[in-house]
Amino acid sequence: MRLILLGPPGAGKGTQASGIVKKYNIPHISTGDIFRKNIKEGTELGKKAKEYIDKGLLVPDDIVVAIVKDRLTESDCKDGFLLDGFPRTVAQADALETELKNLNMQLDKVINIEVDKEALIERAVGRRICKECGATYHIKFNPPKQEGICDICGGELYQRKDDTVETVTKRIEVYLEQTKPLIDYYKDKGILANIDGMQDIDKVFEDIVSALGSGK
Repeated sequence: MRLILLGPPGAGKGTQASGIVKKYNIPHISTGDIFRKNIKEGTELGKKAKEYIDKGLLVPDDIVVAIVKDRLTESDCKDGFLLDGFPRTVAQADALETELKNLNMQLDKVINIEVDKEALIERAVGRRICKECGATYHIKFNPPKQEGICDICGGELYQRKDDTVETVTKRIEVYLEQTKPLIDYYKDKGILANIDGMQDIDKVFEDIVSALGSGK
């Protein structure tokens, strides 16, 4: 299974990605993780990426594509992979298609988890995190037994600075604006599977598996 996972911030991609890689026994390839690994190991690509990241700039497509291509040539990707965080633009999608052809590979499916904007805002704004152990709660969906106190270690719970209505709304709008052409791109290729992310976590996963059909 060669897959791409799309979905706005707060759509539950991390949870679904864990289930997918476990069921299909494929590596989860997050561009953020690849960047960190290359930078930590001091590879040539990592050094180039770090120059842009340190300046607060977006890493250019050619470097991102090169890093992803390098990862796809590793032995654990021979039977498939789940790409998360890439591609972000149609230009990157075109470049990925070219590289996959060179590697004699092709995508099986693009999973797009859809969640209403209002629900995404509610999920993010209600999130609370423990200062001590990092456990995550939600004031409505997963509240602690005692308000403001972590069930696990008794640490103080806090709200991230970027989990305000204004910041979250902007983050989601930017994502939707950037991703709409990408969704249309894969829809035209006939490999897009839209999944209703408003459902229970298990039902979302069930729908993903159903959309993937009889994969390995």
